[in-house]
Amino acid sequence: MEIIWYGHSCFRLAERGMATVVCDPFDAENVGYQPLKLKADIVTSSHDAPGHNYLNAVKGYSHAITGPGEFEIGSVFITGIQMDGQSKKAVDKPRNTLFVFDYMGITVAHLGDIRSVPPQNEIEALGTVHIVLVPVGGGSGLNAAKAAEIVSLLEPNIVIPMHYATPATKVPLDRLDKFLKEMGLHEAETVPSLKVTKSSLPDETKVIVLDYQRE
Repeated sequence: MEIIWYGHSCFRLAERGMATVVCDPFDAENVGYQPLKLKADIVTSSHDAPGHNYLNAVKGYSHAITGPGEFEIGSVFITGIQMDGQSKKAVDKPRNTLFVFDYMGITVAHLGDIRSVPPQNEIEALGTVHIVLVPVGGGSGLNAAKAAEIVSLLEPNIVIPMHYATPATKVPLDRLDKFLKEMGLHEAETVPSLKVTKSSLPDETKVIVLDYQRE
């Protein structure tokens, strides 16, 4: 399968013969980056904010998923789990839905704008996560230290950071190097997109930085 990052928290997941998914499309007027012009079969939105719910940027989709549930669409199994805003104390927090996508046994978790590290039992309920797309730049999402903590709990094969400061973003966020330092890295491999198969997954957790795509 292939994973492409378009900036902020927006990714496109694709595999030949299976449904294509776009996660958290953004409004470039609010977020920065180039305006999105994407096509997909499915679009997901983790929460109701212009940086994550601009469905008009995606054409051709037959399904929009904006909350928790279990779905099977185009041979892709999708599980949406609400992680924030569940308790009465959290009534002022936005409802964030974490999505896990299963592409022929490769599981990709998009954490949306998750704000806190979930308890161990909620982490375990996610099952095996091969690839995690995790916010690392603070703001309304995890900061670098909390992002590193959730990675250590999930123990994924691949970590792809998102939601951090780049030259193209208008949102005040921390830089990527803070997260890399928390992960014990000076730098990480940077690629235009991630192409991965079940057999090519690394045995040890690896951080891979994606270049954001310019349309």
